[in-house]
Amino acid sequence: MYGENKKEISGFNSKTTNNIMEITAVLEALKLLKFPCEIKIYSDSAYVVNCFKQGWIYNWQKNNWKGSDKKPVKNRELWEELYNELQKHKFEFIKVKGHSDNEFNNRCDYLATTEIKKNT
Repeated sequence: MYGENKKEISGFNSKTTNNIMEITAVLEALKLLKFPCEIKIYSDSAYVVNCFKQGWIYNWQKNNWKGSDKKPVKNRELWEELYNELQKHKFEFIKVKGHSDNEFNNRCDYLATTEIKKNT
């Protein structure tokens, strides 16, 4: 959303995980931006929000994409792509509590469940 302008996108993939879809949602939205922006990314995904707010991604990069458990980071390719897209912008992640009657989070849930119903 920008001012009065709003664009909604949604998708479906039966052969994926919730975590992959959460990263992909942010990534695909970023790809729609045509020039560098100041953006606020609202998400109910602690996985995505904490990756940046708690600095996980920066530690993974320093540690050759190994987590604190010394194992390879899952979804590395997506994280790298998301990180690269974010470098074009000034960004802030904001955690939204899921199912807390937030208008926009409810809309995202609706779009996601509609895609699932259309494709199953």
